[in-house]
Amino acid sequence: MPFVGILALFSYLPLWGWIMAFQKYSIGKGIFGSEFVGFDQFVKLFNDDWFYTVLRNTLAMSLMHLITSFAGAIGLALFLNEVRSRLFKRTIQTITYIPHFVSWVVIASIVTLVLSPDFGPLNELLIWLGIVDEPIFFLSKEKWFWVIHTMAGFWKELGWSTIIYLAVLAGVDPALYEAADVDGAGRFRKMIHISLPGLMPTASILLILNTGYLIATGYESQMLLGNNLVMEYSQVLDLYALNYSMQIGDYSYGVAISMFKSVVSIVLVLLVNSWAKRIGQSTVL
Repeated sequence: MPFVGILALFSYLPLWGWIMAFQKYSIGKGIFGSEFVGFDQFVKLFNDDWFYTVLRNTLAMSLMHLITSFAGAIGLALFLNEVRSRLFKRTIQTITYIPHFVSWVVIASIVTLVLSPDFGPLNELLIWLGIVDEPIFFLSKEKWFWVIHTMAGFWKELGWSTIIYLAVLAGVDPALYEAADVDGAGRFRKMIHISLPGLMPTASILLILNTGYLIATGYESQMLLGNNLVMEYSQVLDLYALNYSMQIGDYSYGVAISMFKSVVSIVLVLLVNSWAKRIGQSTVL
């Protein structure tokens, strides 16, 4: 009951504020005194060309992060499960877990330092190898931003995403591996035919839940890694809504964007849940 109460207080009670999306909200008049304008904010939203650019960026970066983190976490869990040295296994786990607990401010600073044209390690290495003759301004390349952002997110969250899969693998019946040994199966065969199928029910549930965040990526990483030179590829919906609400002062437009995100997230979860049910995997509904 306490958890239900917390959920209702912080997730459902604030939804009454969605009424702002149907108003021309004014701070002075408040919600109850502001003029109702119906769906004008949504008409404005869907007629804004920049909205579709931002939506493209949001979906592209979210999909890239989902695919890389999903595949990377499963792969790392499978290989760590085969490591026999407990010291080596714990060392790798610790190294991969640490970035999750570091803020995006620090992560973005490290990435910026590594990619810096002024004595950045990556540029220095490329010049030393003779691949390039002069430093590359990585963070000023528009079409490279998605890749840079995905790699930074992959590094930050890989170890944390692996924890659940390692816990699942620890619960796989050892008799299955013993039977595979009797049949002469090697480690790779056991990974493919025992470990991986054992992960699939949990993986399908996590995939369904993470799909709901495809369009709600946050804005910290994009704001910290992005700049005016790559804005066409770095701005996402949350950052777009924040700018309109705080800088321009159009709070109703920002709420309309947030409402659009929530509706799309629900639809995505239902679609992926239906797909998982069709192929016989675990579902959340």
